[in-house]
Amino acid sequence: MCCIFTSLALFGPRLAILVWWLIDPLRFATAFKGFLLPIVLALFAPFTMLMYVIVWSPVSGIYGLDWLWLGIAIALDVFSYVGGGYTNRNRLSRTKV
Repeated sequence: MCCIFTSLALFGPRLAILVWWLIDPLRFATAFKGFLLPIVLALFAPFTMLMYVIVWSPVSGIYGLDWLWLGIAIALDVFSYVGGGYTNRNRLSRTKV
């Protein structure tokens, strides 16, 4: 069960980014002016990239409570990286000095 959750957490948002980009590439092109930032975000911060594309507006950009949603996505990315080490802390053998 743990392997299924881990693979969904790692590949789920990246797969969603790929599918959404294939369906609506114009939204990604207008939200991100270049090509380097979306690639880096898709690799290292997929939840943040998805939330940015969801809340971004062509008229106003990121405004008001959109920053809260973006902060939640950043927290999800951080927790997805930090959570594995925290969960495995008891599995490591402790050596006595």
